[in-house]
Amino acid sequence: MPRSKPGMFWGVAASVLLADAFTKVLAVDRLAPAYLPRPLFGDGVRLTLVYNPGAAFGLHLGAQSRWIFVALTLVALTVLWRLYVDTPLAHRARTLALALVAGGAMGNLLDRLKSARGVVDFIDIGVGVWRWPTFNLADIAVTSGAILLGWVLWSADAAPAALQASVQSVADQSPTGTSG
Repeated sequence: MPRSKPGMFWGVAASVLLADAFTKVLAVDRLAPAYLPRPLFGDGVRLTLVYNPGAAFGLHLGAQSRWIFVALTLVALTVLWRLYVDTPLAHRARTLALALVAGGAMGNLLDRLKSARGVVDFIDIGVGVWRWPTFNLADIAVTSGAILLGWVLWSADAAPAALQASVQSVADQSPTGTSG
C-alpha cells in the first residue's frame, strides 16, 4: 500500500498524460504536413510537427528501436512505481517529481504503441539553424520531474551529512567536547 498521497500522484500523472495526448492530437491535426515550421514567437519558438521513432535527441537503435524503447519505458515505469510506493507521506516534492516523470513516460509510451512513426513532437526552439531537438509536453514533464527528483534525492542525502557535521561542530565547541 503506497504511503504517499495516491490522489496527488495519480492526479498529476493523469493530468500530464491527458495534456500531452490532447496537444499531440492538436499538433497532428493542425500542423500537418510534418516538418514545416510555423513561427509562434518569431523564429525563436516555432511549432513543427515531427515524428521521433527513437528517444531523446534522436537516439535511434535500429529497426527495433520502437520495441526496445517500449521495453525500457516499462522498466522505468516499474522503477518509478517502486520509488513511489517507498515514498513517505510527507515527501510531497518527491511524489510530484515521480508523478511528472511517470506521466510523461506514459505519454510517450502511448505514442510508441500507437504508431511505428514514433513519438509526436512539435515544440521547436532555437535561433536560425541552431535549434534544440523538437519536443513535446511529455518531454517537459519528464525533464522537470527528473530535475526535481534529483534535487529531492540529493537534498535527502545531503541532510544527514549536514546534520552530522553540525552536531560534530557543536560537540567540538562545547566545554566537554574532545577538542582541546
